[in-house]
Amino acid sequence: MNIVKVKNYNQKLLAVIGTIIALIAFIGLLIFLVFAFTEIGRSLNYNNKSNGILSEEKIEELQKENKRQQLVSYDFPRLVDTLNLIYIIPVSQRTLNEPEDIDSEALELLDYSGGFTKKMYSQRFYGSFNNLLIYDLKHDEIKKLFDERISFEEITYQYFEDDIFILFNAAKKDTYKDGVINDDDLKSLFVYSLKEKKLKQIEQAEADVSNFTFVNNSKDLLIHFGIDQNKDGRFENSHEPTIIKKYDYKTGILNTVINKETHNSLQKTLEGTKK
Repeated sequence: MNIVKVKNYNQKLLAVIGTIIALIAFIGLLIFLVFAFTEIGRSLNYNNKSNGILSEEKIEELQKENKRQQLVSYDFPRLVDTLNLIYIIPVSQRTLNEPEDIDSEALELLDYSGGFTKKMYSQRFYGSFNNLLIYDLKHDEIKKLFDERISFEEITYQYFEDDIFILFNAAKKDTYKDGVINDDDLKSLFVYSLKEKKLKQIEQAEADVSNFTFVNNSKDLLIHFGIDQNKDGRFENSHEPTIIKKYDYKTGILNTVINKETHNSLQKTLEGTKK
């Protein structure tokens, strides 16, 4: 037997095996990195989504130790009524890395996240808010819309010939039971009229306000509700149904758009059952 050939064969075989092992290790490293970055992304996404106000249960825990973990913060004023110099000042919050004693001095945090807006037919902006102030500059008056704990992430203001509406979807309870009141919880639609100086709440039992639009040339609304079908306190758009209702602003009545007969017919067609 040619010893040289055997040695060359063994060397080639070892080289092939080494290459295969290196490829397997490289693929394993890639899989690990993908998994790690995915988990980091999920963690960051959770932190962003949990930037609401703490639940009542968490607040009770902190109060037992005379501590707090969130401080009030004010967004930059936004001009919504140029003629009457009416501004809105969204009230947000900043979550401390560690709880602090309630007796300590609260920092006066100012969030300059936006500027003055030009008057237009409709405008919306986003953030993490827990209240809304209406600032009447002419009369030097400030009105606070809520005396209760609330959380919302989007504010819309809509212009009419005789009024300006401020609208937002807000959660008042930790319906999802994850320790935070935020966009994951079931929300109602709130409508505030600058002219009437009145706040209206529009809600549907065990449902979340998914979207809304005004009916042309009127103050009535078409509202898209997401149904919490599994009753876990959160609407999941991927597998839970939605319904459409019409809100009459004058009467405050919420009416179903698609009648029961049509709905049942559509459901039977979907199921493949006889009508």
